[in-house]
Amino acid sequence: MPEIKDAAVLRAVAHPLRRRLLDLLRVDGPAMPSALARVTGQAVANVSHHLRVLAAAGLIEEAPELARNRKEHWWRMPDRSIRWDGADFLDDPAELAARDAALALGLQRQVELTTTWLGSDAAKEEPWTTSAFSTDGFLRLSPAELAELGREIQAVMDRYANRPDAPDRAPVFFLSRGFPARP
Repeated sequence: MPEIKDAAVLRAVAHPLRRRLLDLLRVDGPAMPSALARVTGQAVANVSHHLRVLAAAGLIEEAPELARNRKEHWWRMPDRSIRWDGADFLDDPAELAARDAALALGLQRQVELTTTWLGSDAAKEEPWTTSAFSTDGFLRLSPAELAELGREIQAVMDRYANRPDAPDRAPVFFLSRGFPARP
């Protein structure tokens, strides 16, 4: 899984449409701008622009072998996951702003996906209604223990990542956060 170390790349991620495009390429695989435009409700030219920004940042790449002719342009995400360590972006105010924007956008996207799920028919029907879960709690941890918990959760996610399509499988959004807080 590539780790973002460059604030310019992080700024490319910190845009609502680009974040959604990354999610679509991550879940559905390679796509053409026209298909992505239909799903997002955006103009093809706008989607193409944002795909080029993501490509310039090294987050996606063209997939020319999928094109049936020279007019088709397919894009893919070579690595289905990206990550960054917020501590890498604390030295410069512009880098800190990029980090904060990416974190805020990530939280906004998580809330949006959760709200959409809770309002969906699937949230009220089997088998997903008993499969979906939510958990939270207060733990007493040191910074080192919190980091260890995060690594363990990521290891569990990695075990379930990139499973092949199957009739009973659907894209599942998983959210886990850990941070110091008071009730």
